[in-house]
Amino acid sequence: ELTFGTSDGELGQLLESPAGVCGVVLGCQEASLARLSAHMQEELVGPEERQQLLQAELAGKRWAELGVLDPQPCCQSGDAWYFRVGFTFEHSQLQFAAKVPKPCCSSLGVQSSLGTHCSIQRLLGHFTDRLPQELVLPGIPGKQSQGPSREEPACRAPQPVLQVLLCAEVPQQTLADFVKASHTLHRTSPGHYERLGCLLLLQLCMGLEHLRVQNVAQGDLCPENLLLVQCPCPPRGQQGQRELPGLSLPRLLISSFFKVQEKQRPCSSSQEQDWSQGLAAPSPPAAAELNVGRLIYQILHVDISLENILGFRSKRLPEIPSLSIYSAGLKRLATLLLHRDPHQRVSIEQARGILQVLLWGPRQELFARSRKSLGLLQSWLQVKRALLLLRFAENSAGARASPGLEEWLCCQYFLGVTEHTLYQVTQVLYAP
Repeated sequence: ELTFGTSDGELGQLLESPAGVCGVVLGCQEASLARLSAHMQEELVGPEERQQLLQAELAGKRWAELGVLDPQPCCQSGDAWYFRVGFTFEHSQLQFAAKVPKPCCSSLGVQSSLGTHCSIQRLLGHFTDRLPQELVLPGIPGKQSQGPSREEPACRAPQPVLQVLLCAEVPQQTLADFVKASHTLHRTSPGHYERLGCLLLLQLCMGLEHLRVQNVAQGDLCPENLLLVQCPCPPRGQQGQRELPGLSLPRLLISSFFKVQEKQRPCSSSQEQDWSQGLAAPSPPAAAELNVGRLIYQILHVDISLENILGFRSKRLPEIPSLSIYSAGLKRLATLLLHRDPHQRVSIEQARGILQVLLWGPRQELFARSRKSLGLLQSWLQVKRALLLLRFAENSAGARASPGLEEWLCCQYFLGVTEHTLYQVTQVLYAP
């Protein structure tokens, strides 16, 4: 491995030709990006060894050994309630989430076997115990949303015995909550909001890809079941600055799962039947593309309810207004994901590639003066990787915040993409 301290004698053997110099520099760039990406990922999700130690420490622990920090749920998804709990570990006070699945919604058997991924909810432990008296489960018959009144009898009915999952991340809201509260932000800062939408969709696609490799699927792919978690505060430079609500990028977590029984659902003989069944029943793996397409409309505050689109009275999808540089690309992606012909739909992997191009290029203007070619795209990639590393170096030397989630996502893109992939993605995205 080459470093700044590599001896000149060793370097001299590699620098005998211009091609050799170029190869050395490009190889060092990719290696540096890989190291930076690994470091940023560890900052986001924590060291794997520490998580394993924490899992061992939590084994056998129940409500009595945990400190309930708030009797009200910090978040309620479509399939679970989440409570903030505290636990002392290695002389530090940790916070994580106690997940109480709603009836018939537990996916413990599948979730406990998933590997670590930035977009997948991490399970630290689980137990079955009687719910503490002070905890409130909204919407459960017989449970009060307020504390006990003076008129209540001294002896209350016992709380139910429920399964509890201990999760590393504490969700602050669901994607549905975020979208509902962001109408004003979308109207006043459409470029920023739609970029946030692209980044959230990108995280979702990356998580779905991770699950498919393990033959696992998201249980119910809807905004109510996708969790948003606040990223760690920047340790340098911006500690005294508070970002305006809605402007910071949260982590998106997939939190419910089921084991896929078959690799692919066979295509229906009727394209319209395939389309309607996929949207109405989110369980089959092939339905992920359709539901991500719906999510694009929901994030952009465009109504695309099942009642309206399953009637097939119109072959046209709802219009997405052009409010920013991302609008046209998101509209194109939604159209490709919701195509009635399953053979012409883009996959989740292709959708991820399209979102990455929308976020970090190449944009169409690159091809305005030069005809698109593999050589042009290769040169673009090499320059962008170099500029990305320079940006990281300049930021680390100044008072800027440490790299965060968006920087990690950007690193992942430039680490994995090739000129061949870019050629295919831009062909689909920028097709006339």
